[in-house]
Amino acid sequence: MSYLFTSESVSEGHPDKVSDQISDAILDQFLAFDKNSKVACETLVTTGQVIVAGEVKSNAYVDIEKTVREVINKIGYTKSEYKFVGDSCGILSAIHEQSPDINMGVDRTKPEDQGAGDQGMMFGYASRESDDYIPLSLFLSHRILMEMAEMRRAGDVISYLRPDSKSQVTIKYDDHHQPIGIDTIVISTQHDAFDQDDKLMLRKIKSDMETLLLPRVFDNCSEKIRKLCNTDFRLLVNPTGRFVEGGPHADTGLTGRKIIVDTYGGKGAHGGGAFSGKDPSKVDRSAAYAARHIAKNMVGAGVADEMLVQLSYAIGVAKPVGIYVNTYGTAKGGWSDVYINEKIKEIFQLRPYDIEKNLRLRNPIYSETAAYGHMGRTPQTVKKSFVQSNSHNSIPLEMTVDLFTWEELNKVEEIRTAFKL
Repeated sequence: MSYLFTSESVSEGHPDKVSDQISDAILDQFLAFDKNSKVACETLVTTGQVIVAGEVKSNAYVDIEKTVREVINKIGYTKSEYKFVGDSCGILSAIHEQSPDINMGVDRTKPEDQGAGDQGMMFGYASRESDDYIPLSLFLSHRILMEMAEMRRAGDVISYLRPDSKSQVTIKYDDHHQPIGIDTIVISTQHDAFDQDDKLMLRKIKSDMETLLLPRVFDNCSEKIRKLCNTDFRLLVNPTGRFVEGGPHADTGLTGRKIIVDTYGGKGAHGGGAFSGKDPSKVDRSAAYAARHIAKNMVGAGVADEMLVQLSYAIGVAKPVGIYVNTYGTAKGGWSDVYINEKIKEIFQLRPYDIEKNLRLRNPIYSETAAYGHMGRTPQTVKKSFVQSNSHNSIPLEMTVDLFTWEELNKVEEIRTAFKL
């Protein structure tokens, strides 16, 4: 019997993602001028208003208002009819000093003895289902919105798009848990008001999604995935019939409210901790990246076709208190999950200090993670520019950083050697 599995994604203009991007942009500003910054930054957005709160310990100065406005304008909230505009929205900052009780559990005389910034459990997951080792339903959901954002910015193919949108993809699987086709795609996109009735407007939008957007998405996939996309599927576009009012005006946004979109679309597991706005001493973020790095490299090396890895930590303690592995019966070579677990402990260093160092996490690399998922992205090296401003002067800074390092398949050969593959 076949079964269905669904994942969703949301665009950079979705209110919760606006909040995530603001929080991560503020984090990047602190890290650019002080790599040792400790940051936990939360953002709320609503009609014409942004509220930033959190705890920071840093030697850097960040112009919060300037950073917030730059993020909102870059996303595309630049028109008065959106009722949320980067240049004119109100901004309230309530950032204060980090608790010394937390900080003393993290900082140590020897950097390598750094303790975890919090307790908790973090999960990493990978499978061979998609080109990016993430669930196919999430892979396609992200790709739909990323392509839509490109078309919106270009403005020459589909000119009526506004920043807020959501996608959802339902995949059909066979008895062996292999994807056999797309069952349903849902696209809800904010749009300008049309000078015609709602039925004609909806017909136009659906036609553009079907004939312009989706072919561009499918053409950029591997041949294996394109074959699945050729199956008949149901397409639902703006099911309510109208989506003119959107963004923070229509729905309040909060940092950390899209953690399933950020990770694996509901497959595998999630420990509950959000990522955006947190520096890498917070294992909610760094250990989740480390767990993904483990799972992806183990699957990439051929140890299993699917793998879930859990890491758990106690605040102030360097080594994880627990490591758990589940390969869902897909492990090769007759290896048990317990055996694989022991090999992981030999191959990967999992103290917070080691994770930060090996994944180069003390760099301003987080703004790029705050929309379209933290996992399944393409590792790349980029140049970034920052300006630290105060009442006296401005300090420009250019630096080269590595993005999405936890997606690098840089442990595959070591794993194959360890498992004699």
